[in-house]
Amino acid sequence: MAGALACFAATAMLAQVQTEVPLPVKGAKPVTVEHIKIHGKSLEGNLEGDAVDRDTYVFLPPSYSQSPSRRYPVVYALHGYSIGAEQWTHEIHVPQTIEGAFAQGAREMIIVLPDSKTVHNGSMYSSSVTTGDFEYFIAHDLVSYIDSHYRTIPDRASRGLVGHSMGGYGATRIGMKHADVFGTLYIMSPCCLSPRPAGPADPQTEKTLASVRNAEDSAKLPFFLRAQLATAAAWSPDPKNPPLYLDLPTKDGIPQPDVLAKWTANSPLAFLDQYVQNLRRYEAISIDVGDQDGLRADTAKLHEALDKYGIANSFEIYSGTHTSRVADRFQNHVLKFFSENLSFQ
Repeated sequence: MAGALACFAATAMLAQVQTEVPLPVKGAKPVTVEHIKIHGKSLEGNLEGDAVDRDTYVFLPPSYSQSPSRRYPVVYALHGYSIGAEQWTHEIHVPQTIEGAFAQGAREMIIVLPDSKTVHNGSMYSSSVTTGDFEYFIAHDLVSYIDSHYRTIPDRASRGLVGHSMGGYGATRIGMKHADVFGTLYIMSPCCLSPRPAGPADPQTEKTLASVRNAEDSAKLPFFLRAQLATAAAWSPDPKNPPLYLDLPTKDGIPQPDVLAKWTANSPLAFLDQYVQNLRRYEAISIDVGDQDGLRADTAKLHEALDKYGIANSFEIYSGTHTSRVADRFQNHVLKFFSENLSFQ
């Protein structure tokens, strides 16, 4: 297996563990939950056959129905690898944590959870003919739909982007490239930030991956192998290589430098320097990671890279594993952060 997948190493068995959930806040008012499908024009024609109409959960604040002329900022929250939007709602325990945040003083906003799960369990929020252009789907198709169907404040200063794990990668990538769309950024335990060299060739791994012909075969794979296919589909697509339409970082036991170069080109710590001016546009950037999270070192490097360029950002290492505190962080840190930094005008 290629070393590029080491970014998943510390999280493989943690993707769907039970997280610590904050106690309900007394007197919290209920939010309205809408489960809708949003058409992704950017996803049309993808070679993998991933759904073009994406499940999305929209959480409307308590005052939304009582204040028909009021408009609200929007926070877009991206899920991690191996889960979709519905599982993400359980991991961050919404709507309870949203209601709790509002009850504790966070200003009311709309929260949107889009689904980006694919045949191989994750889009990497990237642009690929194989999976579809999920980067553009989030930054444009999704935002345009929400702005046209809900009473939003349709301005970058009133849009926040947050994600955890693969979603943290997505928030980093999309945040760097689309500062014209989003104005405030929160990055939670991001995966896949650093370029990775090829690991030792494994003939059995190659044989197993070569036997995958469809979604059913992919679903039978162990976590790491499925993650390798997801990464290749996102970062090294190949429209001339059916049935999976992707190139892997080793072939016949030999590392493929051209494929590894493509994976490196999709590593935020490798391309951050190109987007410094975009990052300077953000009203606020916050980064956090658990002290027992295997992604801690790379997350610290992201903070250090921003510091090097004098880009204001807050960085916290909290007590916890990759997933143990996600619901608590969402209620008591993420939504508080956006309440303090989004424009409500």
